[in-house]
Amino acid sequence: MKHRYAFFIISTLLILGLGAWAGADMNKVKEFRIERGMSEQARACIECHKAETPGLFADWANSRHASANIGCLDCHQAEAHDADVSEPHYKQYQRTDNKWGKQEYRMPIAAAVTPKDCSRCHPDEVKQYAKSKHANTIEIMWKIDPWLNNGMNSDWERTAGCYYCHGTVLKKDKDGNLDASTWPNVGVGRANLDGSLGSCTSCHTRHRFSVAEARKPEACGQCHLGPDHPQIEIYTESKHGAITEANKHEYRWDSAPGTWTAGVDYRTPSCAGCHMSGSGAVIGTHDVTERLGWELQAPLTVRPQDFAPFPAQTSWQDEQEKMKTICVQCHARSWVDAHYVKTDNSVTEYNEVYFKPAKAMLDQLYEKGLLDKTRFFDEKLEVEFYELWHHEGRRARMGTAMMAPDYTWWHGFYECKHRFNNFMAEARHLIATNQKAEIFKDFPNANGDTTKPEVIFGPKQ
Repeated sequence: MKHRYAFFIISTLLILGLGAWAGADMNKVKEFRIERGMSEQARACIECHKAETPGLFADWANSRHASANIGCLDCHQAEAHDADVSEPHYKQYQRTDNKWGKQEYRMPIAAAVTPKDCSRCHPDEVKQYAKSKHANTIEIMWKIDPWLNNGMNSDWERTAGCYYCHGTVLKKDKDGNLDASTWPNVGVGRANLDGSLGSCTSCHTRHRFSVAEARKPEACGQCHLGPDHPQIEIYTESKHGAITEANKHEYRWDSAPGTWTAGVDYRTPSCAGCHMSGSGAVIGTHDVTERLGWELQAPLTVRPQDFAPFPAQTSWQDEQEKMKTICVQCHARSWVDAHYVKTDNSVTEYNEVYFKPAKAMLDQLYEKGLLDKTRFFDEKLEVEFYELWHHEGRRARMGTAMMAPDYTWWHGFYECKHRFNNFMAEARHLIATNQKAEIFKDFPNANGDTTKPEVIFGPKQ
């Protein structure tokens, strides 16, 4: 009886103890020791944001930055005369208590942290990123996009849509705040007030800056989705995506940079695994322009060094060989080579069978004056031609390259056939009847500013 009574008491204590442990501190923000290695100003930032923006503080407190004693001031620090200083913040006094009593500080900080700021600790990554299409996407966009160059959408449609991924040209309003027409924005090509291009927080989201988050397909899927570039949908359909979805809970997403290894940390690659991470003898990179054999998003598929708006500075053969080296970490070389034969042939068929004949017909219509060159998208055949390459043409090519057969055929080449047939039939009718195409009379919001940004192209000529 004594033993039974003792067992009951011990069991009860264990249950109560486990219950208390399970219910306590599981969602508590990680405690952070700020008493060592930080200036009084840095401590003031942390204490203020802990009270004013607890969600932001919680993200930071659980980050590798916090573990390394890297605080707000290390990333946001600025000089009082810098172009990107947050003037309203600079006017505030920051207060902290220390052993000498109450202290007050005025601290110049930049609201928008830029790659230039990140380069103080991550110089190689920033140099690589600066060479990429991501960082230079505003230049590329203004060189080729008819929506911008013809003013066919409004400035607010661009700000809320296009620029959210591609990036705004940051500017300040009369009160010294970042202007609402350009901010908030973490677009990959954002033109910053300190002269740098891009935003590291496009992928490494504030204020956790998690390498695990950036490695997952969802990071890329924020922008690479939809009818014109559905890479995340294509990836999800592919074997890579299917296996990752089934097994991602076993992957070591947070392995240290440079150590993430196929077959050890993950079974199938994410977008980052193929396009950015190191694998085998291939070194990791933040230049997503590398490892590409084709420029699949272009109207006419070309090799990356032949992409006129932003030609690659490297050989496509060398870069494609890098990608193949990534592939052979999991696949036989014969399998990899055969996949590229299939991709090359699909690209060639798209170029020769669909794009080139349609482009020749479009040029003929302009030459005969049956289409109006003044603006783009205000005539049906212009829209048909645009969507032939920009929507289903891209889906066919990208689906093939990323091994998604439904996107290659039903969303891609199948739709290409219908678009091509409709375009050519209408075009031949206009030529046979010598009839000009109808111009849309009610095209809405075609009032966007067509001035190219000076920070990219220089003063207007």
